Amino acid sequence: MIRALNLFLISICMLVSGCATTPGNTKTEKRQAVKKMSSDVLTQLYESHPEAKKEIRKSAGYAVFSNVSANVIFVGVGGGYGVVIDNKKHSKTYMKMGEVGLGIGLGAKDFRAVFIFEDKETMDYFIEKGWTFGGQADAAAKSGDKGKAISGEVVVKKIKIYQITESGISLQATVKGTKYWKDDELN
Repeated sequence: MIRALNLFLISICMLVSGCATTPGNTKTEKRQAVKKMSSDVLTQLYESHPEAKKEIRKSAGYAVFSNVSANVIFVGVGGGYGVVIDNKKHSKTYMKMGEVGLGIGLGAKDFRAVFIFEDKETMDYFIEKGWTFGGQADAAAKSGDKGKAISGEVVVKKIKIYQITESGISLQATVKGTKYWKDDELN
């Protein structure tokens, strides 16, 4: 039983890490994939939260991430990629993210996150030092336009975060550590 569970956990980790890599073969293709993902996510966000467009325009900058996560009984893992846009400099910093968590949960989820930075210092800290976030509870059962996902917005340390669930089925209450860092290949 334990051997089968370990094999299942390893399989889920490999699946999540494979889905969480930036699509494309070349640096240019990968950057284009991030740009398209970011544009698509912002379109979705503005449809569901029109006020976000004004919040982003007024902010120091924002980030858009594509994330895939899986939870199996007591362990959760995830990964993704994204970009931080500095509104003043109009510069882009490509980033990666990874997460691991402990708690009660079961399922897998493909979701997008938009971070809106209140000030330049907070944005620069996020880019240079990464960021660790803990604690999450959610429920999702969604495929395409069908189903429901409980998500929305949260404000943490001068960062407003919107989450959009793309697909997946998940029920979890976990303590997670999430780390964001610069993507050396794309910067």
